[in-house]
Amino acid sequence: MSKPVVAGLLSFFVPGVGQLYNGKLLRALFWLLITPGVWFGSGNLFGWICHLISAYTAYHWAKYYST
Repeated sequence: MSKPVVAGLLSFFVPGVGQLYNGKLLRALFWLLITPGVWFGSGNLFGWICHLISAYTAYHWAKYYST
């Protein structure tokens, strides 16, 4: 069973790792690939948004969908 706070923190620091912790490989790959593109594509301005969204989704999944 995933702990929501752990999943959220993992994905906040490295987007996608919290999804791996939750057992969601495709979601993890998505965040691991998208986040660097957003960081570099926006000139380092909007990458933090990916960190926040990734952390929220990892936390939300662990809280509401784990058994």
